[in-house]
Amino acid sequence: MNDAENPLRIDIVSDVVCPWCVIGYRQLAEALKQTNTKHEIHWHPFELNTNMPAEGQNLREHIMEKYGSTKEESAASRDRMTEAGRDVGFEFNYDDDTRMHNTFDLHQLLHWADQQGRMHDLKQALFAAHFTQGRNISDKAVLADIAAEIGLDRSEAFAVLKDQRFAKEVREAEQHWQQQGIQSVPAMIFKDRYLVSGAQGVDNYINILEQLADMQD
Repeated sequence: MNDAENPLRIDIVSDVVCPWCVIGYRQLAEALKQTNTKHEIHWHPFELNTNMPAEGQNLREHIMEKYGSTKEESAASRDRMTEAGRDVGFEFNYDDDTRMHNTFDLHQLLHWADQQGRMHDLKQALFAAHFTQGRNISDKAVLADIAAEIGLDRSEAFAVLKDQRFAKEVREAEQHWQQQGIQSVPAMIFKDRYLVSGAQGVDNYINILEQLADMQD
């Protein structure tokens, strides 16, 4: 819908441990494909749990504490997310040991990857590492491994995490989006102007893209 000289800008504020973030992105990606929309995606950091300890916490325990959910409600929610993921080709593998993680390190690694034009690829690899493979993304060595698996330098990735060189930049980016009123994710901003919150479904994203294409800048 958009010509190559003027691709649709889409900013996505999200967290790697947010299941609806990967579902929403996958739904949007399918809508972009079906509408043949030329686009550019820019990812931005958001932490669901800024006070999460470095070692993380059992996910079910975390959800029950944070939202007051019962075990049955938690299981039903997981089933809904798993089905929604399956619909867009993403595999969730929840089990009793699935953990919630502090993601500040991940966002710093993503910031570093962005300097090499690889943030999008690393973001997708981290989604899969957490939700599909159940890897310990609280472990800096594991994060460095994931970076290496997409072709980034492992030793440099580990050094970035160890010395926290991008901590200030990530904090500033998080604060920027909070100041824009972003309090939940995924938050997608189209053309720097139009905010769409949550995972909307492929058909709704198609409608949004069609409306944007009809607008005159």
